[in-house]
Amino acid sequence: MTTDTQRTKASILRSLTADGSVLVLPNAWDAASALQIVAAGARAIATTSAGVAWALGRNDGQGMTRELAVDAVGRITASVDVPVSADIEGGYGPAPEDVAETVRSVVGAGAVGINLEDSQAPGGPLFDTADQAARIRAAREAAAAAGLPDLVINARTDVFLFGIGEEAGRLEDVAKRAAAFAEAGADSLFVPGLLDLAVIAELVARSALPVNIMAGPGAPGVDELRKAGVRRVSVGSAIPQAVYGLAKKAAAEILSRGTYTALDDAEDFGNLNAFPPR
Repeated sequence: MTTDTQRTKASILRSLTADGSVLVLPNAWDAASALQIVAAGARAIATTSAGVAWALGRNDGQGMTRELAVDAVGRITASVDVPVSADIEGGYGPAPEDVAETVRSVVGAGAVGINLEDSQAPGGPLFDTADQAARIRAAREAAAAAGLPDLVINARTDVFLFGIGEEAGRLEDVAKRAAAFAEAGADSLFVPGLLDLAVIAELVARSALPVNIMAGPGAPGVDELRKAGVRRVSVGSAIPQAVYGLAKKAAAEILSRGTYTALDDAEDFGNLNAFPPR
C-alpha cells in the first residue's frame, strides 16, 4: 500500500497543471539521469520507456518485461524527492487485468503517475476506443485499490504518431478517444507525433482532457505550445538519444583521432558521484 508521502507527491503532480500552467517534463531513464534533471530544476520526473529499454539492451515497444520496467521505476523513485510518472508503454499485456497488475507494481515502486498508450505494437494497430477505455478504467481502479486514488493517468494515443486512418479524420478520432478516456478516468491526453500548432490548438479546444505534446529538436518551443493551450510538454526519448549520440561521437573521435574534444562539456565527476544516501 502507499504511504502518506506518496499520496502527497500524487497531489503535487496533479497540482502542477491545475492552475493552467505548463508542466515541462524532461524524461529520465535511470537514477543518474533523474538526479541530473532534478538538479536542472525539474519539479517532477517522467520516465522514457525507450531510454530504460536501451539502457538494458532491449528494444522500445514493450521489449522489456514488466519486472524490468518496474525495477527501473523503483530505482528512479528512490533517487529523487519529486513526483515520478512512469511510462508503462501499453501496460505489458493487452487485457485490463494486465494493465491493473502493472499499475499495482509501479505504484508499489513509488510512482504517482503513468503514461498508458493505445498501441498494440510499434506502428500499430491501436486498441479501439472502447477497449482502451476499459484498460484506463482498470488502471484507475487498481490505483485506488492500492491506496493511490490520485494517480495521474496520462492517456497516450498514437493516432498521429503512426498515421492511423485517413489524415482528415485523425483529429476527430483523437477527440473521440479523449472523451472516452476522460470518462474512464484519465487525467490528460498525450498525443505524440502532433506538432502543427494550428491542429494542436484545435485539439485543445475539442479535447475533454488537458493536452500533452511530445517535443524535441525541430518542434515548437514550450512558450509556443503554451500559447496553443498545451498543458504538459515532454521530450520522450530525445535526451537519451542525445546522450547515446554523444557516446558514439566521443568514442569515434578517440578511436580515429586520439583526441577528446567531444567530452569538453562533460558533467563534473564529483557532481555525478554525489548521490544522496538512501
